[in-house]
Amino acid sequence: MQFTKGHGTGNDFVILPDPDNQLDLTPGTVAALCDRRRGLGGDGVLRVVRAAKHPEAVAMAGEAEWFMDYWNADGSFAEMCGNGARVFVRYLVATGLATPDGDAPLPVATRAGVVRAVVTADAVAVEMRRPRLYDSATATLGGLTLPGTAVDVGNPHLVCALPAGLPLTGLDLTRAPDVDARVFPAGVNVEFTAPGEPVDGADGHVLMRVYERGSAETLSCGTGACAVAAVALRDAGRDSGVMAVDVPGGRLSVTIGDDSCWLAGPAALVATGEIDPAALTTTA
Repeated sequence: MQFTKGHGTGNDFVILPDPDNQLDLTPGTVAALCDRRRGLGGDGVLRVVRAAKHPEAVAMAGEAEWFMDYWNADGSFAEMCGNGARVFVRYLVATGLATPDGDAPLPVATRAGVVRAVVTADAVAVEMRRPRLYDSATATLGGLTLPGTAVDVGNPHLVCALPAGLPLTGLDLTRAPDVDARVFPAGVNVEFTAPGEPVDGADGHVLMRVYERGSAETLSCGTGACAVAAVALRDAGRDSGVMAVDVPGGRLSVTIGDDSCWLAGPAALVATGEIDPAALTTTA
Protein backbone atom coordinates (compact mmCIF):
# COMPACT_ATOMS: atom_id res chain seq x y z
CA MET A 1 0.00 0.00 0.00
CA GLN A 2 1.53 3.33 -1.11
CA PHE A 3 1.27 6.26 1.30
CA THR A 4 2.32 9.84 1.89
CA LYS A 5 2.44 11.50 5.30
CA GLY A 6 1.48 15.15 5.63
CA HIS A 7 0.28 17.70 8.14
CA GLY A 8 -1.27 21.14 8.47
CA THR A 9 -0.15 22.96 11.63
CA GLY A 10 0.52 19.60 13.25
CA ASN A 11 -2.82 18.04 12.28
CA ASP A 12 -1.32 14.96 10.60
CA PHE A 13 -2.72 12.53 8.05
CA VAL A 14 -1.89 9.35 6.20
CA ILE A 15 -2.62 9.95 2.51
CA LEU A 16 -3.53 6.90 0.42
CA PRO A 17 -3.61 7.23 -3.38
CA ASP A 18 -6.51 5.13 -4.68
CA PRO A 19 -7.73 6.81 -7.88
CA ASP A 20 -10.06 3.99 -8.93
CA ASN A 21 -11.41 3.12 -5.47
CA GLN A 22 -9.81 -0.31 -5.39
CA LEU A 23 -8.35 -0.43 -1.87
CA ASP A 24 -10.17 -2.63 0.62
CA LEU A 25 -10.16 0.06 3.30
CA THR A 26 -11.90 -0.88 6.54
CA PRO A 27 -12.34 0.95 9.88
CA GLY A 28 -9.85 -1.48 11.42
CA THR A 29 -7.24 -0.80 8.76
CA VAL A 30 -7.66 2.95 9.17
CA ALA A 31 -7.30 2.71 12.95
CA ALA A 32 -4.20 0.54 12.52
CA LEU A 33 -2.63 2.97 10.04
CA CYS A 34 -3.22 5.84 12.48
CA ASP A 35 -1.80 3.95 15.46
CA ARG A 36 1.25 5.92 16.56
CA ARG A 37 3.15 2.87 17.83
CA ARG A 38 2.11 0.01 15.53
CA GLY A 39 1.26 1.93 12.37
CA LEU A 40 2.24 5.15 10.64
CA GLY A 41 0.47 7.46 13.09
CA GLY A 42 -2.02 10.16 12.24
CA ASP A 43 -5.13 12.07 13.20
CA GLY A 44 -6.87 10.56 10.19
CA VAL A 45 -6.63 9.04 6.73
CA LEU A 46 -7.13 10.91 3.45
CA ARG A 47 -7.92 8.55 0.60
CA VAL A 48 -7.44 10.13 -2.83
CA VAL A 49 -10.21 8.86 -5.10
CA ARG A 50 -11.64 10.15 -8.37
CA ALA A 51 -15.09 11.51 -7.60
CA ALA A 52 -16.56 9.56 -10.51
CA LYS A 53 -15.34 6.29 -8.92
CA HIS A 54 -16.80 6.76 -5.43
CA PRO A 55 -20.54 6.34 -4.73
CA GLU A 56 -20.57 9.19 -2.19
CA ALA A 57 -18.98 11.61 -4.66
CA VAL A 58 -20.18 10.62 -8.12
CA ALA A 59 -22.84 13.36 -8.08
CA MET A 60 -20.05 15.94 -7.63
CA ALA A 61 -17.84 14.57 -10.42
CA GLY A 62 -18.98 17.31 -12.78
CA GLU A 63 -17.58 19.95 -10.42
CA ALA A 64 -14.52 18.22 -8.98
CA GLU A 65 -12.28 15.45 -10.32
CA TRP A 66 -11.04 14.32 -6.90
CA PHE A 67 -12.87 13.19 -3.76
CA MET A 68 -11.33 13.53 -0.29
CA ASP A 69 -12.44 10.31 1.39
CA TYR A 70 -11.66 11.31 4.98
CA TRP A 71 -11.62 8.88 7.93
CA ASN A 72 -11.00 9.75 11.59
CA ALA A 73 -8.20 8.00 13.47
CA ASP A 74 -10.65 5.56 15.08
CA GLY A 75 -11.94 4.43 11.67
CA SER A 76 -15.12 6.49 11.68
CA PHE A 77 -16.14 8.88 8.91
CA ALA A 78 -16.23 12.68 9.21
CA GLU A 79 -18.15 15.08 6.99
CA MET A 80 -15.30 17.54 6.64
CA CYS A 81 -11.75 18.30 7.76
CA GLY A 82 -10.34 21.75 7.01
CA ASN A 83 -6.67 20.97 7.57
CA GLY A 84 -7.18 17.65 5.81
CA ALA A 85 -8.54 19.47 2.76
CA ARG A 86 -5.51 21.76 2.72
CA VAL A 87 -3.08 18.82 2.95
CA PHE A 88 -5.12 16.91 0.35
CA VAL A 89 -4.78 19.76 -2.14
CA ARG A 90 -1.07 20.11 -1.42
CA TYR A 91 -0.75 16.42 -2.31
CA LEU A 92 -2.77 16.76 -5.53
CA VAL A 93 -0.54 19.58 -6.77
CA ALA A 94 2.76 18.03 -5.61
CA THR A 95 2.01 14.74 -7.39
CA GLY A 96 0.68 16.34 -10.57
CA LEU A 97 -2.86 15.02 -10.09
CA ALA A 98 -4.11 18.60 -10.28
CA THR A 99 -2.59 21.71 -11.80
CA PRO A 100 -3.53 25.21 -10.64
CA ASP A 101 -5.06 27.30 -13.42
CA GLY A 102 -3.78 30.78 -12.68
CA ASP A 103 -5.75 32.28 -9.80
CA ALA A 104 -8.70 29.90 -10.29
CA PRO A 105 -9.31 27.82 -7.13
CA LEU A 106 -8.99 24.03 -7.34
CA PRO A 107 -12.26 22.18 -6.56
CA VAL A 108 -12.31 19.13 -4.28
CA ALA A 109 -15.31 16.95 -3.45
CA THR A 110 -15.92 16.17 0.23
CA ARG A 111 -18.78 14.69 2.23
CA ALA A 112 -19.77 18.27 3.07
CA GLY A 113 -19.87 19.27 -0.61
CA VAL A 114 -17.35 20.79 -3.00
CA VAL A 115 -14.69 23.05 -1.51
CA ARG A 116 -12.17 25.17 -3.40
CA ALA A 117 -8.52 25.81 -2.65
CA VAL A 118 -5.78 28.26 -3.59
CA VAL A 119 -2.19 26.99 -3.39
CA THR A 120 1.00 28.99 -2.86
CA ALA A 121 4.50 27.91 -1.90
CA ASP A 122 3.96 28.81 1.75
CA ALA A 123 0.29 28.10 2.35
CA VAL A 124 -2.90 26.48 1.17
CA ALA A 125 -6.20 28.32 1.61
CA VAL A 126 -9.51 26.47 1.40
CA GLU A 127 -12.93 28.06 1.04
CA MET A 128 -15.07 26.43 3.69
CA ARG A 129 -18.77 26.56 4.41
CA ARG A 130 -19.57 29.80 6.24
CA PRO A 131 -19.97 28.84 9.91
CA ARG A 132 -23.55 28.79 11.18
CA LEU A 133 -24.10 29.50 14.86
CA TYR A 134 -27.26 27.65 15.77
CA ASP A 135 -27.61 26.71 19.45
CA SER A 136 -26.21 26.85 22.97
CA ALA A 137 -24.90 23.88 24.97
CA THR A 138 -22.39 23.04 27.68
CA ALA A 139 -19.24 20.96 27.89
CA THR A 140 -18.11 19.37 31.15
CA LEU A 141 -14.45 18.54 31.65
CA GLY A 142 -13.56 17.13 35.04
CA GLY A 143 -15.44 19.30 37.50
CA LEU A 144 -15.63 22.27 35.14
CA THR A 145 -18.81 22.97 33.15
CA LEU A 146 -18.55 25.63 30.46
CA PRO A 147 -21.29 27.25 28.35
CA GLY A 148 -20.66 27.14 24.63
CA THR A 149 -21.97 27.94 21.18
CA ALA A 150 -22.91 25.20 18.73
CA VAL A 151 -21.51 25.85 15.24
CA ASP A 152 -22.03 24.03 11.94
CA VAL A 153 -19.06 24.15 9.54
CA GLY A 154 -20.18 21.13 7.54
CA ASN A 155 -19.43 19.18 10.73
CA PRO A 156 -20.51 19.99 14.31
CA HIS A 157 -18.56 22.07 16.82
CA LEU A 158 -19.03 23.42 20.32
CA VAL A 159 -16.97 26.52 21.11
CA CYS A 160 -16.40 27.19 24.82
CA ALA A 161 -14.54 30.23 26.16
CA LEU A 162 -12.53 29.69 29.34
CA PRO A 163 -13.15 31.96 32.33
CA ALA A 164 -10.59 34.74 32.79
CA GLY A 165 -7.57 33.50 34.67
CA LEU A 166 -7.95 29.84 33.67
CA PRO A 167 -5.13 28.93 31.23
CA LEU A 168 -5.69 26.66 28.27
CA THR A 169 -2.63 24.68 29.30
CA GLY A 170 -4.41 23.69 32.50
CA LEU A 171 -7.08 21.64 30.72
CA ASP A 172 -6.90 17.85 30.82
CA LEU A 173 -7.98 16.73 27.36
CA THR A 174 -6.95 13.11 27.75
CA ARG A 175 -10.68 12.32 27.97
CA ALA A 176 -13.57 13.52 25.86
CA PRO A 177 -15.65 16.34 27.37
CA ASP A 178 -19.22 15.45 28.29
CA VAL A 179 -21.75 17.17 26.02
CA ASP A 180 -25.52 17.06 25.53
CA ALA A 181 -26.28 14.19 23.14
CA ARG A 182 -29.65 15.76 22.35
CA VAL A 183 -27.86 18.72 20.75
CA PHE A 184 -25.10 16.59 19.21
CA PRO A 185 -26.53 13.14 18.44
CA ALA A 186 -23.59 12.29 16.15
CA GLY A 187 -20.93 13.63 18.51
CA VAL A 188 -19.08 16.94 18.31
CA ASN A 189 -15.67 18.57 18.15
CA VAL A 190 -15.18 20.73 21.25
CA GLU A 191 -12.99 23.85 21.12
CA PHE A 192 -11.76 25.67 24.22
CA THR A 193 -10.64 29.26 23.70
CA ALA A 194 -8.89 32.19 25.32
CA PRO A 195 -8.18 35.70 23.95
CA GLY A 196 -4.80 36.42 22.40
CA GLU A 197 -2.73 39.57 21.98
CA PRO A 198 -3.38 41.81 18.94
CA VAL A 199 -1.94 40.53 15.65
CA ASP A 200 -1.03 42.75 12.69
CA GLY A 201 -3.43 42.29 9.78
CA ALA A 202 -6.13 40.58 11.85
CA ASP A 203 -9.29 41.90 13.45
CA GLY A 204 -8.81 39.59 16.41
CA HIS A 205 -6.67 36.83 17.87
CA VAL A 206 -7.86 33.69 19.64
CA LEU A 207 -5.98 30.83 21.31
CA MET A 208 -7.54 27.39 20.95
CA ARG A 209 -7.29 23.75 22.01
CA VAL A 210 -9.58 21.09 20.60
CA TYR A 211 -10.88 17.61 21.35
CA GLU A 212 -11.97 16.05 18.05
CA ARG A 213 -14.56 13.30 17.93
CA GLY A 214 -12.93 10.16 16.62
CA SER A 215 -9.38 11.47 17.09
CA ALA A 216 -9.05 12.82 20.68
CA GLU A 217 -7.00 16.00 21.23
CA THR A 218 -5.19 17.15 18.10
CA LEU A 219 -2.60 19.87 17.55
CA SER A 220 -4.94 21.68 15.16
CA CYS A 221 -8.43 21.57 13.68
CA GLY A 222 -9.25 23.64 10.61
CA THR A 223 -13.02 23.54 10.82
CA GLY A 224 -12.68 24.17 14.55
CA ALA A 225 -10.63 27.29 13.83
CA CYS A 226 -13.40 28.51 11.53
CA ALA A 227 -16.01 27.88 14.23
CA VAL A 228 -13.89 29.70 16.83
CA ALA A 229 -13.35 32.66 14.50
CA ALA A 230 -17.07 32.99 13.83
CA VAL A 231 -17.89 33.01 17.56
CA ALA A 232 -15.13 35.53 18.28
CA LEU A 233 -16.39 37.86 15.55
CA ARG A 234 -19.95 37.58 16.88
CA ASP A 235 -18.76 38.39 20.39
CA ALA A 236 -16.99 41.46 18.98
CA GLY A 237 -20.21 42.58 17.29
CA ARG A 238 -19.01 41.78 13.79
CA ASP A 239 -20.42 39.64 10.98
CA SER A 240 -17.17 39.41 9.03
CA GLY A 241 -13.45 39.91 9.40
CA VAL A 242 -10.06 38.24 9.69
CA MET A 243 -9.17 36.23 12.78
CA ALA A 244 -5.80 34.79 13.73
CA VAL A 245 -6.32 31.46 15.51
CA ASP A 246 -3.38 29.95 17.37
CA VAL A 247 -3.47 26.19 17.93
CA PRO A 248 -0.76 24.09 19.60
CA GLY A 249 0.59 23.25 16.13
CA GLY A 250 0.88 26.81 14.83
CA ARG A 251 -1.23 29.65 13.47
CA LEU A 252 -4.20 29.61 11.11
CA SER A 253 -5.91 32.56 9.48
CA VAL A 254 -9.68 32.60 9.03
CA THR A 255 -11.36 35.17 6.79
CA ILE A 256 -15.15 35.29 7.06
CA GLY A 257 -17.13 37.29 4.52
CA ASP A 258 -20.81 37.78 3.82
CA ASP A 259 -21.18 34.31 2.32
CA SER A 260 -17.71 32.75 2.54
CA CYS A 261 -15.09 31.47 4.95
CA TRP A 262 -11.46 30.98 3.96
CA LEU A 263 -9.09 28.90 6.08
CA ALA A 264 -5.38 29.48 5.37
CA GLY A 265 -2.13 28.14 6.77
CA PRO A 266 0.89 25.94 6.04
CA ALA A 267 0.44 22.41 4.68
CA ALA A 268 3.42 20.10 4.30
CA LEU A 269 4.17 16.65 2.90
CA VAL A 270 6.95 15.03 4.93
CA ALA A 271 7.35 11.41 3.79
CA THR A 272 6.37 8.87 1.15
CA GLY A 273 6.71 5.10 1.10
CA GLU A 274 4.82 1.82 1.26
CA ILE A 275 3.37 -0.21 4.09
CA ASP A 276 2.38 -3.86 4.25
CA PRO A 277 -1.32 -3.99 5.23
CA ALA A 278 -0.88 -7.59 6.41
CA ALA A 279 1.57 -6.40 9.07
CA LEU A 280 -0.93 -3.96 10.60
CA THR A 281 -2.70 -4.90 13.81
CA THR A 282 -6.33 -4.22 12.91
CA THR A 283 -9.25 -3.93 15.29
CA ALA A 284 -12.16 -4.51 12.92
